[in-house]
Amino acid sequence: MPVKSLDELKKIREDQIKKVKLRESGESSDQTIEILVGMATCGIAAGSREVLNELVTQITDQGIDHIKVVQVGCMGYCHSEPTVQINMPGHEPTIYGNVDKAFVSDILEQHIKKGKILDDHVLIKTYQSAL
Repeated sequence: MPVKSLDELKKIREDQIKKVKLRESGESSDQTIEILVGMATCGIAAGSREVLNELVTQITDQGIDHIKVVQVGCMGYCHSEPTVQINMPGHEPTIYGNVDKAFVSDILEQHIKKGKILDDHVLIKTYQSAL
């Protein structure tokens, strides 16, 4: 799709900056939550397609409209596939490993709805020190 004006290009840039801020630091001007599912070859072989489908099904069934599920490539954690990254506004990103269909409901109920990090599956969680 060709860009037809400078204003259109600026809008595209602004949208991309918002996405990067949400993924890197949890900054967001709206309350959209991103769930990134690693869909590289190793992830698919480990079951990430089933995890992605279960996420979409449960989000749709529950009528949650402020979550965006995004397929991404390699996250670099082949040993812990399937991997899922949760980007919530106002919170640092969290990456879960060894996610299966059964764990999807825990992510939605505990992490997304209640804000509780599920430590038994966490690969990466940014801690802020009190120094």
